[in-house]
Amino acid sequence: MASILRILGIETSCDETAAAIVERLDDGTAMVRSDVVLSQLDEHSAYGGVVPEIAARAHVEALDTLIDEALKRANVSLADVDAIAATSGPGLIGGLLVGLMTGKAIAKAAGKPLYAINHLEGHALTARLTDGLTFPYLMLLVSGGHTQLILVRGVGEYERWGTTIDDALGEAFDKTAKLLGLPYPGGPAVEAAARKGNADRFDFPRPLVGESRLDFSFSGLKTAVRQAATAIAPVTEQDIADICASFQKAISRTLKDRIGRGLQRFKTEFPKTAEKPALVVAGGVAANLELRRTLQDLCDQNGFRFIAPPLNLCTDNAVMIAWAGLERMANGVASDDLDVQPRSRWPLDQKAETVLGHGKRGAKA
Repeated sequence: MASILRILGIETSCDETAAAIVERLDDGTAMVRSDVVLSQLDEHSAYGGVVPEIAARAHVEALDTLIDEALKRANVSLADVDAIAATSGPGLIGGLLVGLMTGKAIAKAAGKPLYAINHLEGHALTARLTDGLTFPYLMLLVSGGHTQLILVRGVGEYERWGTTIDDALGEAFDKTAKLLGLPYPGGPAVEAAARKGNADRFDFPRPLVGESRLDFSFSGLKTAVRQAATAIAPVTEQDIADICASFQKAISRTLKDRIGRGLQRFKTEFPKTAEKPALVVAGGVAANLELRRTLQDLCDQNGFRFIAPPLNLCTDNAVMIAWAGLERMANGVASDDLDVQPRSRWPLDQKAETVLGHGKRGAKA
């Protein structure tokens, strides 16, 4: 009879409070027994972005209840859990403290091992939970804080091939939305407006297109949007739609060039992969349908599988944190001491050089 590993996952790195129970069988298959997420969108929308102090306080108020709910939905008790996995970074330090300290307390009280998980590793390994993907594969991480192209060689083995040298893609969406008077979060608002717009009206720049390195840049594109809006002010609803559509088109063309070069590099370095090579997309921006279509077409043209986990597993969630802990347990990785500390910056690729500019944090986180 196959043995089962079962982990309680805790995620509090930004503005979602989440808890989950996930199981892993000997053959690597997974079962999500419960997945509980509390969004703080209403608390932060009035400020046009996440307020760290409000986020941390909301985690404190909600986390115990969410953990109890996750256990009830899975019909298990703490005695039935093999380990605790809590996000330890990167993220907002106040939120990380809440989740990690809670994980430590439960681990100590229940006599369970603790796994302090890198939030980005959770994203990197999710496709193995959803699609049974084998190593190696490429991951495009696109979120409010990160835009990175990462080679995933194995559990704990990551190589950063490209990163933003300024703004993350999600940040560019949010700032564009704010500039145009659209609501927070900006990504869905820009995408909705773009559906009614003319993507050919504005010829926005496509930063770094044509360069051999695989990095990204979105600051110049954001500046071009501001200049276009200023030039035709006051903007109408149609102007906003046209700007958003042109903005998305520029991003799609930029990703097509950047990621296309990454796919070619992967085929050169791994010419004999056992399965069809794969590109995984993760992070909140992965919900954008236009960008998904661009990446799907790109993968089709280059002979890659395109894997986009379900939206609830692309955004911040505790399922991916629990799964990362399960992957570590299955690979014999030692659990963490209870004196482990949260880290606001924590690169997956420890050897990657820091990129100067606003993107410095994103490069090292």
